[in-house]
Amino acid sequence: MLSDPIADMLTRIRNATRTHKETVDIPASKFKEELAKVLVREGYVASYERLRLEGAPADTLRVTLKYGEKREQVIKHIERISRPGRRAYVSADNLPRVQRGLGLAVVSTSKGLLPDREARKLGVGGEVVCILW
Repeated sequence: MLSDPIADMLTRIRNATRTHKETVDIPASKFKEELAKVLVREGYVASYERLRLEGAPADTLRVTLKYGEKREQVIKHIERISRPGRRAYVSADNLPRVQRGLGLAVVSTSKGLLPDREARKLGVGGEVVCILW
């Protein structure tokens, strides 16, 4: 059993983009599905779908990765911030600006999983799940 399934998801995406894979399969959960939804909405991955693969003990998220015109990576850096051993909570005033606003911080708030821009606009803080650019 994994101690940090979100870090596992981010590592799978990082490794798949570095090897220019088209898709990556990740064990599914509601939180991971919401994270994938934010990544699609913000334009970092092309799409995702929840599947029931034969022989798999649980559902699987199949994330379709996105690349530029010359096959350059859209996700150049992806990093887990809040971990099980060290949670990172911030107020709305202290939300991080990743790459001076060009990157993305995903924040788990009382309004759900949100990009940092939306959380700032709504005036809510929360747990910084990950950052990417």
